[in-house]
Amino acid sequence: MTECAIDVKGLCKSFSGRQVVSNVDISMPKGEVWGFLGPNGSGKTTTIRMICGLLEASAGEGTCLGYDIRKEARKIKELSGYMTQHFSFWQDLSVRENLQFVARLYNLSARQKVVQKTLDELGLGDRQDQLCGKLSGGWKQRLALAAVTMHKPQLLLLDEPTAGVDPQARRDFWDEIHRLTNEGVTVLVSTHYMDEAERCDQIVYLAHGKVLARGTVDDVIAQCGLITFQGKGENVRRLADALKGRDGIEHVAYFGTALHVSGRDRDKLKCQLGPFMDEADWQEIAPSLEDTFIDLMKQAGVDKREHG
Repeated sequence: MTECAIDVKGLCKSFSGRQVVSNVDISMPKGEVWGFLGPNGSGKTTTIRMICGLLEASAGEGTCLGYDIRKEARKIKELSGYMTQHFSFWQDLSVRENLQFVARLYNLSARQKVVQKTLDELGLGDRQDQLCGKLSGGWKQRLALAAVTMHKPQLLLLDEPTAGVDPQARRDFWDEIHRLTNEGVTVLVSTHYMDEAERCDQIVYLAHGKVLARGTVDDVIAQCGLITFQGKGENVRRLADALKGRDGIEHVAYFGTALHVSGRDRDKLKCQLGPFMDEADWQEIAPSLEDTFIDLMKQAGVDKREHG
């Protein structure tokens, strides 16, 4: 059996009487990339912080990199790199100065050599003297990744690292992530982007502090049991309101110039689409990951977590 980088069971966390994470189990093999998905406030960030020792779990147990998450949190932090949602480096320092400061925090030997190597590996050499406050979102993201990997961590925990950056910067970022995993690094990343989720070995979907689905992308789509018909045509958008709420139709969503109509009963779907067959070109397609997550969010319903 492949050795686990993360192996936690029954993780719970409460703040002021409100339980925000409930009985989360994760058993993640070393060297893989896993995606954490779910709506805002679903408990992704809190779970990540419990795993790496930044938050103490209210209940539950487990290990991260072989160390007890309760008793050996300091050792876990030393071997991990945690990239937060928001850029948290010094805006009035240059790129190089920020990395030099982080190198001192990690008490790295041969600091100048390590900083230069990091600048070169992340393509930051030409911007090393630029103030961080002047960087674009993509370059800030690249600097943040450089800072959390320069001490050669075994585990990377990335909390919505590509929010607000352009598609090319996101693609470059993911190329770097997969380069790191080829070197044996394990990566757990939270994201709202479906294309990023599809780059992960496995995904975990959380809602209201609970795990609703996990597995490969194909596994999660199959487990959902969703059936989807795609409609294309000049006026297909105007059909959405007429289709919503009909028996057997669980959700209707726009995808570019197409309309996706989904449910779990094929015969009912065909029956409801019958009156609209001449108004669009309808075809049954494999549900997308986004179709699946829309359905999972609907299944999750209203957030009923207890408030203190």
